[in-house]
Amino acid sequence: MKKTVSNLFTALLLLSASSFMACNSNNSSNKKASDSTETHSLNSMPPLDTAHAMATLSGTKADTMLVGTAMFEKDGNMVKMHLELTVPSKANQSVAVHFHAMGDCGSMGKMAGGHWNPTNETHGKWGTGSYHSGDIGNIPLDSKGKGMMDIKTDRWTLGGDTTTDIIGKTIIVHSGVDDYKSQPAGNSGERIGCGVIKSE
Repeated sequence: MKKTVSNLFTALLLLSASSFMACNSNNSSNKKASDSTETHSLNSMPPLDTAHAMATLSGTKADTMLVGTAMFEKDGNMVKMHLELTVPSKANQSVAVHFHAMGDCGSMGKMAGGHWNPTNETHGKWGTGSYHSGDIGNIPLDSKGKGMMDIKTDRWTLGGDTTTDIIGKTIIVHSGVDDYKSQPAGNSGERIGCGVIKSE
């Protein structure tokens, strides 16, 4: 009788241990599957993409009043820009405008770096031959120093591909005009205005 009870007790212990190990094994397997799914989900997230962006432009020099805005809107696989600019001291003249690579207006616009040129082309006139994706060009200003420009292009995106994404780039307004030939920036003069392109 004692031997039967002992055998029964041993069998119960073995059964309990077996169930415990199976349960732990299932939990570990489920956790690994969950972790794997989470990692896959994070890795397959689409890149940041937005429908609108803007830049607010202000002067970089104390003696030059400058204000402006650039509005960007996604339109299919294109991006539309509407730029308005006021520089009273440049009334009845033209000023050069370019996108620069770094999103920083510090040190009177010098921290913006050089022209944004992700395709490694020579500087030139927008839409003609070789030109930078940031070679906006010259904007004529009226008798009050006001001017505007509209561009629609597939060279830009609002997020996504780093070779076309303009978010975080800087718009620089120069004191002179772009001659469209001098390398690497068109001999456009000082940086008198600056604004960083930000998603809305």
